Amino acid sequence: MTNNRTKPKVAFVCVHNSCRSQIAEALGKHLASDVFESFSGGTETKPQINPDAVRLMKQVYGIDMERTQRSKLLSELPPVDVVITMGCNVACPNLPCRHREDWGLEDPTGKSDAAFLETMQRIHENILALKRKLQN
Repeated sequence: MTNNRTKPKVAFVCVHNSCRSQIAEALGKHLASDVFESFSGGTETKPQINPDAVRLMKQVYGIDMERTQRSKLLSELPPVDVVITMGCNVACPNLPCRHREDWGLEDPTGKSDAAFLETMQRIHENILALKRKLQN
């Protein structure tokens, strides 16, 4: 099923672009790069991606986010088709797009590995659901 359309660009957006949106970008590339391009960004950046997220993504998926990703501002992203907000609980950043949804995920920063693993699992499931939606 190949066509000449370019793949939709999906931006995973969080305030700091250091944890949930980074996990979503990594899993989007890992699980759905055949259907959409994944990016992440925030209204502010952190000097590094959350170390617990980095460690657990390496453990569970073999993905080294420190090697392939960095914290980025929304202004650094290309124009996107889909915006996924993580559940910021503040004024969520706004990007022009054709489709928008909020995944309402709690930030696991500072919490147990179990909280991170649960967030990673929810993002994994949401990525697969988004992949199915964008394939149609």
